[in-house]
Amino acid sequence: MRAALCAGLLLAACGGGGGDSGAPPVPLSTRLSAPPPLADGLSGSLTLSADAQAGAAAVAFEIDGSPLGEDTNAPYAVTFDANAWPPGQHVLRARSRDAGGNVSAWSSVTVRFAGGTADVPPGFSRDSSWVTGLANATTFAPMADGRWLIAEQGGTLRLVKNGVLLATPFATLANVDARGERGLIGVALHPDFAANGFVYLHYTSSTGGAHNRIVRLAASPANPDVAAPGETLIAALPVLSSATNHNGGALHFGVDGKLYAGVGDNAQSARAQDPAHPFGKLLRFNDDGSIPADNPQATSHAGLARAVWALGLRNPFTFAIQPQSGRMHINDVGQDAWEEINLGAAGANYGWPHSEGPAGVAAGHTAPLFAYAQTAATPPGSGAGGFFVGFAIAGGAFYPASGPFPAAYRGSYYFADFVGRYVGRLDTDNGASLFARVAGAPVDLRVGADAALYVLTRDGIERIAAL
Repeated sequence: MRAALCAGLLLAACGGGGGDSGAPPVPLSTRLSAPPPLADGLSGSLTLSADAQAGAAAVAFEIDGSPLGEDTNAPYAVTFDANAWPPGQHVLRARSRDAGGNVSAWSSVTVRFAGGTADVPPGFSRDSSWVTGLANATTFAPMADGRWLIAEQGGTLRLVKNGVLLATPFATLANVDARGERGLIGVALHPDFAANGFVYLHYTSSTGGAHNRIVRLAASPANPDVAAPGETLIAALPVLSSATNHNGGALHFGVDGKLYAGVGDNAQSARAQDPAHPFGKLLRFNDDGSIPADNPQATSHAGLARAVWALGLRNPFTFAIQPQSGRMHINDVGQDAWEEINLGAAGANYGWPHSEGPAGVAAGHTAPLFAYAQTAATPPGSGAGGFFVGFAIAGGAFYPASGPFPAAYRGSYYFADFVGRYVGRLDTDNGASLFARVAGAPVDLRVGADAALYVLTRDGIERIAAL
């Protein structure tokens, strides 16, 4: 079936080389004639077709950066089953090449699939019940030996070993305030965990007035599946207001060996712009809780304000750091309009509460790298986030440049939405596309030691792997 012609669409480019002919790039114009931009409700057998100028030897077609095929005969087209991909946003594109290997730029359209019941793209599997039986899980951390630590909001740190949730917890915290969004909300392993067994936790303590604190545990030398008694205080944040939301929570070690902590504004939005207050910030510590001398506010402020690394955040419940490059993406849960992915940078101000999402970003503030709306645009797909709609961005992970995932899916950033129950994929070449639908409400994403993508939901872990 061929869709209607995309009237007036002409995405032309003079492509860079790549062939060995030594000839200059040929002037190739590529017109995607089916489907049109922002086509919605696509399903079943779908034809992607393109017109190319004289001089083209073939046209290659892709979906979300993954090859669909190449046609060497005009009219150029490829047919595929849209129902084999999860319903949601996808990016279709085509480009021409000549006999010498010179290529045009890609001509792309963003569309939405609506038919079919696929949960993951072709070439992937999803195990929706890899681990079950969790109680209000909030975050997790993989170990190099295949074990997992999973934080439950009430204060229990669970352990998965050989794919089995152990009955005996790794640790159980005392005096945890788990009302609203409070509780055990962050876990990270020391970069030298294999040698020192250090585990860092972020939780809400009811002792001395409800406040969030970061502590360090150590695995027992006698039994590495449980923690030794006692905890070491790394940082104690100010006493919370009566609001039980916007605590942030995520903990990660950067490639610089420093501990980064996401802290919400505690529903006091003005705090996010106050450089002297740690709420609404990303904080940075040495592994012993001392303040790094190169923090942006290390010498200009006093106390815990010296730990502020970036500000202007509402509720950075999750963020992720790319292991090779150190690149950081901070997920900020929105209020009325937008969910944000921000590029982490020392001293950056992400604008909250003066701005939310891509609109109204003031001079000197950092606009989101990607944002999607909480309500659909008119027409659907025409807004900044395309067809993506959601209400709580709650998970992020960089997939490594090597691994069993197909080449097109490597090096991408994966994010989840708690309410939408999906996993999206952000690719610098292709933009955002829907990667997976999940059964539970996702709160975190990680890549495991086996290079599969794991999705933590409130009551279990789902596993997405390459076939």
